[in-house]
Amino acid sequence: MNLKYIYRPIAKDLVQVDSLLNESLKRTRYRSILELNSYLLESKGKGIRPALVIISAKACGQVPATIASALVKIASAIELIHVASLVHDDIIDQSALRHHKPTFNVKFGEDVSIAFGDYLYAIAFELIASCKNTDILSCIAQASRTLCEGELIQVCERDNLSLLKERYLLIVKKKTASFFAASCQVGAIFSQSRKSTQEALKEYGFNLGVAFQIIDDCRDLIGSKKKLGKNPGLDFKMGELTLPVLNLISQEPKEKKSIIELLKNQSDERAFRNLSHKFLNSSALEKTKQEAFLYIQKAKNSLGNLKDSPYRRSLSALADYVAIKIDAGYSGYQG
Repeated sequence: MNLKYIYRPIAKDLVQVDSLLNESLKRTRYRSILELNSYLLESKGKGIRPALVIISAKACGQVPATIASALVKIASAIELIHVASLVHDDIIDQSALRHHKPTFNVKFGEDVSIAFGDYLYAIAFELIASCKNTDILSCIAQASRTLCEGELIQVCERDNLSLLKERYLLIVKKKTASFFAASCQVGAIFSQSRKSTQEALKEYGFNLGVAFQIIDDCRDLIGSKKKLGKNPGLDFKMGELTLPVLNLISQEPKEKKSIIELLKNQSDERAFRNLSHKFLNSSALEKTKQEAFLYIQKAKNSLGNLKDSPYRRSLSALADYVAIKIDAGYSGYQG
């Protein structure tokens, strides 16, 4: 299963999103900014969030031609906000690679990267404002604020070796799930669907987002640089406790002291490898998978009342795609 197949019903719409992103980012006469924009366009991600906007809108029924261009604008804005958050995340996490390429902070410096992230936010909200829909503006603005709250809480909880699972889930729900939920919700708002449908799609996106982040955190612990497109172990190095590690501590109580000692050695590559090895050889891996799959199932259950269509099937397939990613990044490290 691949994204190209899942996105097939909206392939033409995604071409329009790419076109608008190119147009929006090249609308400047400053060479230095064009260089930044060009580098961004060369480093595209999977486009899950803008795809969710369009698929959700079309899963609710026919999108009138009169609002089709506005839908593309919102999908593009969602992608820009997401990318802006990644640019800032990479600075905060001192990340060196993303999509197999140097991050903006490595290539252009932190000062430029901070300003560039702000610049992307500005373009995004300019696109949103041009649609003149206060419900959509409110939805995205609230989700953006929640995303930032999640990031702030996560940074403030670094090096907290007593972090509770509930606190971890709060961070995930704010930082990742809220924006997945908003992506689906604004699509449903565009289609002028019933409130119950809007809530169902919001719930789908929310649960998909939680699963996505749990799996991403798991892959950071057991993944390879080649498969991830970035260096693994960033959470470990930044002192961030994630669900895989929390499950490892709870599933292996006799190993708690040694696990804590490993977590204190954030700059030690051997400590990270030992932690990864412990996780791979414990029941914590299966427990983490089961918890992620529970959220995947909740997401798919939220689609129950949607009429069958290629778009509904795409949403279900996207949930399955996210589920299999937990094994796709596995490095096979065994000690």
